[in-house]
Amino acid sequence: MPSLPIYLDNNATTRTDPRVLEAMLPFFTERYGNAASRHHAFGRDAEEAVQQAREQVAQLIGAEAREIIFTSGATESDNLALKGAAWMQRQLKKGSHLVTAAAEHHAVLDPAKRLQREGFQLTILPVDQYGQVSPDQVAAALTDQTALVSIMAANNEVGTLQPIADVGRLCKERGVLFHTDAVQAVGKVPLDVEAGGIDLLSLTAHKMYGPKGVGALYVRRRNPHVRLEPRFDGGGHERGLRAGTLPVPLIVGFGKACEICQQEMAEESQRLLRLRERLRAGIMDGLTGVSLNGHPTDRLPGNLNLSFAGIHGEALLTSLKNLAVSSGSACTSANPEPSYVLRAMGVPDDLAHGSIRFGLGRFTTEEEVDWAIGEVIRAVNRLRDLNPEQEFARTINRTG
Repeated sequence: MPSLPIYLDNNATTRTDPRVLEAMLPFFTERYGNAASRHHAFGRDAEEAVQQAREQVAQLIGAEAREIIFTSGATESDNLALKGAAWMQRQLKKGSHLVTAAAEHHAVLDPAKRLQREGFQLTILPVDQYGQVSPDQVAAALTDQTALVSIMAANNEVGTLQPIADVGRLCKERGVLFHTDAVQAVGKVPLDVEAGGIDLLSLTAHKMYGPKGVGALYVRRRNPHVRLEPRFDGGGHERGLRAGTLPVPLIVGFGKACEICQQEMAEESQRLLRLRERLRAGIMDGLTGVSLNGHPTDRLPGNLNLSFAGIHGEALLTSLKNLAVSSGSACTSANPEPSYVLRAMGVPDDLAHGSIRFGLGRFTTEEEVDWAIGEVIRAVNRLRDLNPEQEFARTINRTG
């Protein structure tokens, strides 16, 4: 039997890899200089460490080191990308229309809606039953006033991958800036900013076995040279785009996490895919009335989102005392309403209420997956026994 509790919520956050922690520790106690203090050895040492990390992050996404801007995390990166680009494009008389999608993370949707309140025009595209947006939808939404398109690389709830390269190519042809929230995808599936036609890309360390509290924004410097209106003022750090003292230990950890992902991603993704399919098959073979949410194949290797007919997801979470899973995004877990992502995909409210997200990661074992299968089956059967039989039957018929 595996050690309990078992963590299967790696889409919310990941455990810091011990190799990452080892790289970080000297910068708390021995190499503690301020990276902006270039006039002495401690500061220069810190600056060199930051530059190395910048190169490690850049290499993972096919960028140049000078195109990486460090932030406090993905939410800040998304805000800087959307608000910074939108306001600069308006200043440059290049339009004030934004395009995004209904299943985006709130870190994109909320800034976009704020910009709408501030006078920008906003188009929010619908998604299909798998949570995908088609390039044709994006093309139809573009106008001569479109300044920015923001489509995520992979959905945080259902794991669906978007056709980023096709959207990027389309935006490039139309001269429109393209941003992608790649928080869930970076380090898990290959991403290249050149091949994808990406002008702005958000990522964060804690989704890829790095520390919490540090993220980055890729800002293209050539073809085109992307200009942003800063959100913070005070010191001119990070090419004048993000003022504030750099958290050197966190940045060093971020760089190391990117280096490890680049070296191990191919093998790790195959292992996670096998474990995910083992988990999916085990649960779906052991229970009736279970449906898969998200694209069956174009999805993150470690993400599994299932709806269980006849039960409420929150009740199932409570029953799974020794299993850390979630009913959706960690950022909306306090919201009693059904997942807006599943609603956007057309999943009925009762099934959306009965959905669970399993996030497998680097440290997940086969033994843990097998234990989780048995525990989920037992918990679902117990909860269904408490429901009126006709209510369950009605819901089962709806799932086919």
